[in-house]
Amino acid sequence: MGLHLGDEAPNFTAETTEGEIDFHQWKAGAWAVLFSHPADYTPVCTTELGRTAVLNDEFNKRNVKSIAVSVDPVEDHRGWAPDIRDVGGTDLNFPIIADPDRKVSELYDMIHPGEGDTSTVRSVFIIDPQNKVRLTLTYPKSVGRNFDEILRVIDALQLTDAHPVSTPADWTPGNRVIVAPTMSTDDAKQRFEQVEEVKPYLRWAAYPQS
Repeated sequence: MGLHLGDEAPNFTAETTEGEIDFHQWKAGAWAVLFSHPADYTPVCTTELGRTAVLNDEFNKRNVKSIAVSVDPVEDHRGWAPDIRDVGGTDLNFPIIADPDRKVSELYDMIHPGEGDTSTVRSVFIIDPQNKVRLTLTYPKSVGRNFDEILRVIDALQLTDAHPVSTPADWTPGNRVIVAPTMSTDDAKQRFEQVEEVKPYLRWAAYPQS
């Protein structure tokens, strides 16, 4: 049974490149991006973890901690780290979980037998400070993830948590938003700038500034 949006992200303890962690304690008070990769010393995974390291400051700005997992042992993770630095241009600056017993991978349903073996596919879980699963993505092993999209979704989640709005198709930070159906147009005009009613159920508003 897979995890659903709004479920509590299962807790676990695991050995990582930064020592043993209790997942909920490690991320306490922060958002987390937990993502699996099929194997160490593989080309797509090297580019993905390199990209994650490069984006560390962007994650920090959003109070987000990133953590990767694969079924390889921690010694392999540490040996692979220089390759990640060479390809991405930044030292490894987030933990990689060693999951040779597949405990974490099975807990988060990251192993899809139809993909050919017992390694993990490219799963992504965005988890909020209350440990609730807010977004899941699953990519096949042959397709690298778009980390700009992961940042965009985090921006949208944090915005819609703070304001009674939704984000439209292809939204990016700074663009106008959609007023929540639970708010009247008159109330929206008092709260937001540049409110435009296109349909009774579709009201645009300028990007909230506070």
